[in-house]
Amino acid sequence: MLDVAVSSRRRFMTAGAGLIGAAMLPKAALAIPMQGERRLSLYNTHTSEKINTVYWADGRYVAEGLQDVNKILRDWRTGDVAPIDRGLLDLLTHLRGVTDAGNKQIHIISGYRSPHTNAALASKSKGVAKKSLHQLGQAIDIRIPGIDLGHLRKAALSLKEGGVGYYPAQDFVHVDTGRVRFW
Repeated sequence: MLDVAVSSRRRFMTAGAGLIGAAMLPKAALAIPMQGERRLSLYNTHTSEKINTVYWADGRYVAEGLQDVNKILRDWRTGDVAPIDRGLLDLLTHLRGVTDAGNKQIHIISGYRSPHTNAALASKSKGVAKKSLHQLGQAIDIRIPGIDLGHLRKAALSLKEGGVGYYPAQDFVHVDTGRVRFW
């Protein structure tokens, strides 16, 4: 009898811990699929390149999909390609989910920036951080056609997964995987 009671209590405690853990996750983390595929449809506004690629499938990141993403998010000024933070790709997937953007293309204004490009931009504008997360492949400037920019900003803020910058005059929202902050 004691073994059954202990076993039942352990199952209850384990299930309860799982529920508590799930309750502590951001709402969007619960929406991202843990099985199946994660797909991104991206359009680079500077090069006019498009991709629709699976970057994660059945519990693993897909090397070919990650290469596609790295290429389209390259520094279009220099051609430099760098690895993009996988967490940033998941953040984009979360963001599409909370905005009900479905499979709409995400328009890329700026992805990876080489240190050379970032220094040049920072010397001309106070709005470019000298230690920008774009240089680490951890930041992206986007818009999603058909999704109000203010709504996109609010959705990004609701995720609490990193930094969110709002640039309505330039028609984009910045998101990154750094610490949670906004401007």
